[in-house]
Amino acid sequence: MLVTMKDLTGNQIGEVNLDDSVFSAPVNKTLMHQALVRQLANARLGTHKTKGRSEVRGGGRKPWRQKGTGRARQGSTRAPNWVGGGTVFGPQPRKYTKSMPRKMRRSALRSALSVKATAGQIVIVDNLTMETPKTKQMVRILSALDVAHETVLLVMAERDMALVRSANNLPQVKTLNAAYLNIRDLLGYDTVVVSSDAVAYIEAWLSVDGYTGHDELIDEPEEASDVTDTIDNDSEGIEEPVSSMEDGEPSDEPDGEPSAAKSEDHEASNDNSSTSAEE
Repeated sequence: MLVTMKDLTGNQIGEVNLDDSVFSAPVNKTLMHQALVRQLANARLGTHKTKGRSEVRGGGRKPWRQKGTGRARQGSTRAPNWVGGGTVFGPQPRKYTKSMPRKMRRSALRSALSVKATAGQIVIVDNLTMETPKTKQMVRILSALDVAHETVLLVMAERDMALVRSANNLPQVKTLNAAYLNIRDLLGYDTVVVSSDAVAYIEAWLSVDGYTGHDELIDEPEEASDVTDTIDNDSEGIEEPVSSMEDGEPSDEPDGEPSAAKSEDHEASNDNSSTSAEE
């Protein structure tokens, strides 16, 4: 996909060929919804807490006797039907964390980027940097890019404090590192302004050409034939064990050299037998 590249003054300086596997991927709305729900759920703290009747202060004494007053029997002033009493089935601290496989999360990001690219809501800027933090200069840049009246997501390859501080006072603008690109910000802003080096980073991260992380490349597995050749080459250097069978009878000797002590005992027994014969 060819997209026009602009400079900070809004002039067109060329075109960028975006990776089709990232910016022209098949759009899966169900997957994008699942990723968005997961991100919003994981952002919840889950620290809500209400007190039950056993946790509310007071109410240890029976308010009146059981019979004879004409009123309904009560055992505590902290029962749920009393003002100031405990809450029944109220929220308790819990986790809202949802899990999602990595491949599905990245596929959802590719779908969101493809939607933005197809709608013409991605603007590529050659050198998205600023020397000093100036809010007025940031407003002029956005006006030159014709996105001043829209909500804008500025995506950069590395954190630029001058750029971040220049956009902090603009409520419709948010800055984001390319490493933290997420489905909520992509779908929550009208236009995505991306620097040229951030585009290369995103393509290396989300392309389906064998990348597992932001900077790590998948090690391709060895071919089966290479593994077989390696095993054959290693097996050539292995010596076959020498059979210890002599005259069809197995030897009791262990593997290795024969015991010298047993051979000496055999010679000594032969000498003794010859001496006894002479006597």
